[in-house]
Amino acid sequence: MTQEMFALSFGLAAMLAAADIAHGAPQCDSREAVTALLADRYGETRRSVGLAGQAAVMEVYASTETGTWSITMTLPDGRMCLMASGSDYEAVTDGLPAAGDPA
Repeated sequence: MTQEMFALSFGLAAMLAAADIAHGAPQCDSREAVTALLADRYGETRRSVGLAGQAAVMEVYASTETGTWSITMTLPDGRMCLMASGSDYEAVTDGLPAAGDPA
């Protein structure tokens, strides 16, 4: 179930990233610079992490105080790119129904 949830999450992140990239190239810098920006300007901290393909790391940063969230991708060369961001962040812990479960 955990792998399925990650796959769904990554698929959503990829769609968001594709939509964001369509409006302009992702903003990239060193990992240290991007995480400092997210922490200092928006109060965001890392909320989740996962592998994207064979070589990249996808992370979600968010702030429950400001409600902002950001999805980043760290590339093998150490650059971190901001892929998508938004507002109204809410942490949820309830699971989605599995395929075949009654609604």
